[in-house]
Amino acid sequence: MISLLLILVTSLFFMGVVVRTKSLASGRKGPGILQPMRDIVRLWRKGSVYSKTTSLIFKLAPTAYLASVLMAILWIPCGSSTGLLSFEGDFVLFAYLLAFGKFMMIVAALDTGSSFEGMGASREALFSMLVEPAFFILMGSFALLTGQTSFEGIFSQLHFGSHISYLIGALATLVFVMIAMVENSRMPFDDPKTHLELTMVHEVMILDHSGFDLGLILYTTQLKFAMYGAIISNLFLGQLPLYYTIPLFFVIQTAFAVAVGLIESFIARFRMGHNPQAIFILTSVSVLLFFGVLLLTGTFS
Repeated sequence: MISLLLILVTSLFFMGVVVRTKSLASGRKGPGILQPMRDIVRLWRKGSVYSKTTSLIFKLAPTAYLASVLMAILWIPCGSSTGLLSFEGDFVLFAYLLAFGKFMMIVAALDTGSSFEGMGASREALFSMLVEPAFFILMGSFALLTGQTSFEGIFSQLHFGSHISYLIGALATLVFVMIAMVENSRMPFDDPKTHLELTMVHEVMILDHSGFDLGLILYTTQLKFAMYGAIISNLFLGQLPLYYTIPLFFVIQTAFAVAVGLIESFIARFRMGHNPQAIFILTSVSVLLFFGVLLLTGTFS
């Protein structure tokens, strides 16, 4: 329960920290850290406009998208505090809950009958498919290292104590950060601020969404960032008491948000044709991490 509450609180300011970091990096003061959440609340107060070509699927997709992420969060622990739900192999369900939400958004984009939204849906499906092996290899490596197959078991047994283990922790953090960037369609894989349809991915998928529905989609992005930040936090929190865990959780989440802002400020967007190769590199890094786990466990000896 504590993990869910912390992630919900983090989602309120995460994107604000990202925007503020990007503003400072470009020499501007920038808005307050709660401004993105205020914009979402403003959208929630508005009605939604639906095209005559859309069906019930289009109307349900934003709610299903948010619900899938909220369900996935229930399996994530926070240090010594367990998640609301847990079972052996729960990270597989976690991945496919997120895939369900992504599937609903893709189907909603196709439901509009727009060739542009279909193009964006195709790209997003491809990027999600390419990033999936990196996540499973990474979590499988941790399962091999700890002998556990649930989020709770893996993070409770995960300890770093040697040069190889520190390298594994650094590589895992890098992979999770980049997975979050891909899953949330951020730079350098996508530019959420672009207005050129030929180079848009996620933004072109949601062109027909408005008002309350658009607010749900934007908030889900913030929630997914906070969710991945919670996973990264668990790599370092261990079994510390709550009075250490909670402040460290927010410190790591803030550092993650600052890192996202710096990445988007100083790394140019990849060319569209190079995105699949760039995403597939994450799988290669995960395989390297897997070999590091084999070294730690003595499998090669």
